[in-house]
Parts: sequence; C-alpha cells; structure tokens
Amino acid sequence: MIEGNYEIFQQIGYVASAILFIFGLKMLGKEETAVRGNFVSAIGMLLAVVVTFVNVIEPILVLSAILIGSAIGSLFALRVKMTSIPEMVALFNGFGGLSSFFLAWSEFTSYKAISPLLLITYLTVFIGGITFSGSVIAYFKLSEIIKFNGAILSKLSRYFLIVFIITFLLALTQIILQILNITLIDFDLIQQIFLGLLIVSILSGFCFVIPIGGGDMPVVISLLNSLSGIAAALAGILLTNTALIVAGCLVGASGLILTLIMAKSMNRTLFNIFFVGYSEGASSASDIEGEIKPINAEDCYLILEAASTVHIVPGYGMAVAQAQHVVKELGDLLEQNGAEVSYGIHPVAGRMPGHMNVLLAEANVPYDNLLEPKDINPKMESIDIVLVIGANDVVNPSATEQPGSPIYGMPIIEVHKAKTVIILKRSMSSGFAGVQNPLFFKENSRMLFGDAKESISKLVSEFKE
Repeated sequence: MIEGNYEIFQQIGYVASAILFIFGLKMLGKEETAVRGNFVSAIGMLLAVVVTFVNVIEPILVLSAILIGSAIGSLFALRVKMTSIPEMVALFNGFGGLSSFFLAWSEFTSYKAISPLLLITYLTVFIGGITFSGSVIAYFKLSEIIKFNGAILSKLSRYFLIVFIITFLLALTQIILQILNITLIDFDLIQQIFLGLLIVSILSGFCFVIPIGGGDMPVVISLLNSLSGIAAALAGILLTNTALIVAGCLVGASGLILTLIMAKSMNRTLFNIFFVGYSEGASSASDIEGEIKPINAEDCYLILEAASTVHIVPGYGMAVAQAQHVVKELGDLLEQNGAEVSYGIHPVAGRMPGHMNVLLAEANVPYDNLLEPKDINPKMESIDIVLVIGANDVVNPSATEQPGSPIYGMPIIEVHKAKTVIILKRSMSSGFAGVQNPLFFKENSRMLFGDAKESISKLVSEFKE
C-alpha cells in the first residue's frame, strides 16, 4: 500500500515538474521574465530529482553523484567567461547526450531476449552518441583548438548514417518477426549489432561536425541542443519517466525550431550545412580592390558627434573584449547628443544562438532597440554612421555581391550601404568562416584598430570631455 501511494506521489511530482518546465520555457521568451523563467525551470528539475531520489535502491551512491555533479556544474557556471559560454553550452549538450547513451546501454544489458523497446534503445544510443561526440568536436572548434574541416570525413558521415539505417532496419525486422513468432536473427547476433552501433554512433558525431565551417557553428550548437533533448525523451520512454519525457520533448522541439529558424536566416538548408558545407574559393586581401583607411579615436569621435543616426552592429569581437557595458554607455551618450541609436543583431552573430542578445541584455540595452537584418536593411542607406564592433561574416558584402564567394546567398546586415561605416577590429584577419571581407576596403569604410573596449572607452572619454 505504501509503495502504491509512493508511485502516485511520484507521478504527481513528475506532472508538477513538467508544468514548471512549460511555464519556465514560456517565460524565457521575454527579456523581462527570462531570469525568473530559468529559476522556475530549475525548481521543476529539482522537484523531479527529489521525487526520483526518495525511492532509489542506493541512496548514498545517488546522493553522492548528485552532489558531485552539482559542484562541477556550479563551478563551471560561476567561473566561465561570457566569451566561453558557447563552448560550455556545447559541453553540457554533450554530457546530456552521453547520459542518455549510457542509460540506453544499461537498459540493453538487462534484455534477455528481443524486446519491443529495442528500437527505442537503438535510437537513444545513436542520438546520444552523436550528441556527445559531436558536442566535443564543437567545443574544440569553438575554442579554436582544432580548425580542421575534412571533406573526406563529410563523406564518411553519410556512410555511417547508412550503416545506422541498415542496423536500425535489422532491429525493426527482427521485432516484426518476433511478433509473428518467426526467428531469423538470434539474440547473440543482435547483441553484436548493438556493440557495433555503440562505435558507429560515436564516430558519426565526429564525422558530422568536423567538416562543418565556423560560420555554421551556431546552427550546429542549436541542433546538438535539440538532439540532447530528443535523446533524453527517448531515455524517458525506456524508463517510463514522465518528467524526463516532457523535459526532453521541450528541449528537442524548441531546439529544432530554433535550428530551422537560424538555417532559414542564413538561406541554407540543414542538408547543405551538414553534408555540403560552404563552397571553396575564399578570396584573399590581395584579390579585393581598394585600400584600408585607418582612423583614430579622436577623428572617430568627431564623425560620431555630428551624426543624427547611429547603428551599432556587435559581433564576437565585442564578446572577446567584454565591451558590452562601454557600448551601452556610448549609446547613451550618443542619444544624449541627439542621435537616434539602434543595434543590429544577426541571428548567427557570435558563436551560439542569441550570443549578442545575451551580452547586450547583460548591459541593460533595451530589447526594443535590437533590430534584425530584415528590420534595419531597408533603412540602411539613410543611416549616417554604422559602428561595427568585432563582427565580420555577418556584415560581409561578398554574400550579396560576389556569386563565387563561399558565403554567397547568406543574408547579412548590409552595413556597406550606410553613409559611413566604422569597423573596430584588432587586425585584418578574416572571420570565423575564413572569408576575407571586402567591406574593409570600401570607400565609405574606416578601420579603428585595437581592442574594442579600449577604443570605445576612448570615444566615451571624448564625449564626456
């Protein structure tokens, strides 16, 4: 009777957790409620853990694992820099996939014969394995530890997908035959196929992500996040755990929607991103007509002081310099000087989805001032000054002007159409996609070299004086 009452109590707890997850996700959609939404979702997860923990066989062992995991997660979250958040997100996606991978593996070892859940087990292992190994490669690429894009591995990823499909169809066939009481494949062979799938899933993640260029990494991070949720939902089915199913479905669905939105914003399909990549033939600085026109902070101030409209386009360089607060201060000073100030946010600026939104929100930039390319591009010719802070690929006019460019067709913020463009960069290096930017050589462009935070601080000082 006690055990039955506990089961009811546990299910009620899982349902309550699912409700908190849904409300938390809804709150994350608005800037003013995002922090509260994150807290509500965390409470939901805590509730799910508590109701699961109450009836475990080895409470000390499980409690130790919870405490160790919490300590490691807290240490990561407290010490990580804003510039390293994309890498941390990639790792967390990977660990989520790895946990589902091991859970499905554990479940498979308990099978004594062909189980109807074998297909779910196969899917969980495969998606969890791809998520883990793919996320590890994404971490190394975002950290710029590896910069290798292998065309051969891109082709291998297709072969691994074919191998999985064949393995999956073998399992499906065996289950159908099992239902019909026909045995063609014994369980020993099924176990060997499963061991092969463990290896194939890990190798597939490596082969899928290694060939993908830097410009596509935000989309990859979003998709890996979605896959970690799908793997968790499948693991929840294996365990008949309501909270895990709901949480996994929410993460999987929202991540997939975000992935499709980002791919559409880049005018690319997921097939092109994962199996084709950008075309070859990036231009070098010597191939571009024009010359660099440097500018110092004092002259830049004089141009900004006379402007009536200023548009700020942040990129990864702003994140590296941690310049979001001085950018906000400069924006306030420009508005006090009578200028209309707005911010252009490209969906794939930075190294993860919403990277620039997070940084500017941290600096309390009003959300209404953040404009997407479709909102600002029609007005670009009337803007006096565009201040590009560390952005590169998302303002590269090659995407619209050079059909042979590797990024041709990708929607950009068309800053080259403004009256004057001031680009803040440390050097003339190309962007994360490895493509040189003709914007730097345009007649209306000026280059303000140096650390973005130091350069903008000088501009702030000039306005204050």
